[in-house]
Amino acid sequence: KDINPNPPKREMDMLFTIGEQMSVSLMAMAMVQLGVRAVSLNAFQVPMRTTSAYGNARLKKIDTERIRRELDDRKIVIVTGFQGVNKYDDYTTLGRGGSDTTAVALAAVLHADACEIYTDVDGVYTADPRLVPTARKLESISYYEMLDLAALGSGVLHRRSVELEKKYGVQLVVRSSLNESEGTIVKGVGKKMERMLISGVALDREADRISVIGIEDVPGSAFKLFHTLAKNNINVDIIIQSVGRDGTKDISFTVSHNNLNDAVELLNSCKEQLGFDHIEYNCDVVKLSVVGSGMMSHPGVAAKMFECLYNENVNINMIATSEIRITVLIPEKDALRAMNAVHDAFGLAE
Repeated sequence: KDINPNPPKREMDMLFTIGEQMSVSLMAMAMVQLGVRAVSLNAFQVPMRTTSAYGNARLKKIDTERIRRELDDRKIVIVTGFQGVNKYDDYTTLGRGGSDTTAVALAAVLHADACEIYTDVDGVYTADPRLVPTARKLESISYYEMLDLAALGSGVLHRRSVELEKKYGVQLVVRSSLNESEGTIVKGVGKKMERMLISGVALDREADRISVIGIEDVPGSAFKLFHTLAKNNINVDIIIQSVGRDGTKDISFTVSHNNLNDAVELLNSCKEQLGFDHIEYNCDVVKLSVVGSGMMSHPGVAAKMFECLYNENVNINMIATSEIRITVLIPEKDALRAMNAVHDAFGLAE
């Protein structure tokens, strides 16, 4: 950014793919030195075809011919994660969690017996053990719970990798790169699901709130707003619409921190077409979520969470729910205290 404060996304992808290529080549060198036959491949050499959304591309097709040829030659194949090649033969990166997504995709197309994801923790925990000292490791967790935890900032797996795992029936195990522990199995139905009300608590520090103030209170206004964002590949999460007043209403929603500036600039450029007064945004917020299949059959989960936050004097800005999760937007300064309190309130501590 010393060279260009706002670099083109294509050039950033060219830069970001360097790290993985260095890693796989060094890994192959180390294996050969140990007397093990190995070969490194990058996205071009596989090839791994993606869409053209620089910085957040999606995998379209993986050609397995080269990989299988190297495997048939009794070589360990080390493939770059996080990257692909689009229809213009440009490098693309897969965005956050792209390495996990690559691993699961490779396991799917190669019909592998299992896909093991190695990380700095020895499995999936009820909360991030670096933030919640009393968090405990789960032996197993369901696809659906893992999907929500991944989407809500748990950091162990990315949502896209879990979606691929579920779609193609890949057996996924999350393990530590630092020890020999068994890890956590992600599967269709989590063990002891009926007995576990809440499986985990997640904190997402990458959420920012945008409020569109004074938008016209007429049919189609919300559609136009979110269609504009969608056309420009900006995802939104929590959405709240206020009660109409004087022919207008306010709509608030959250976007990832990386999309904030793009979203604000886009909406301001479309102010006339969308018909709103002004935009406000807040970066000093986080998303705190509880996830668990058990809450489908247990009333009072939301009340318990809200009571816990009230006791901690934490204000709730926005709320979103599904059958297996409750998410609240709270001030960033209260994040750790609130996360630990909610974790303990649901009896998740060791």
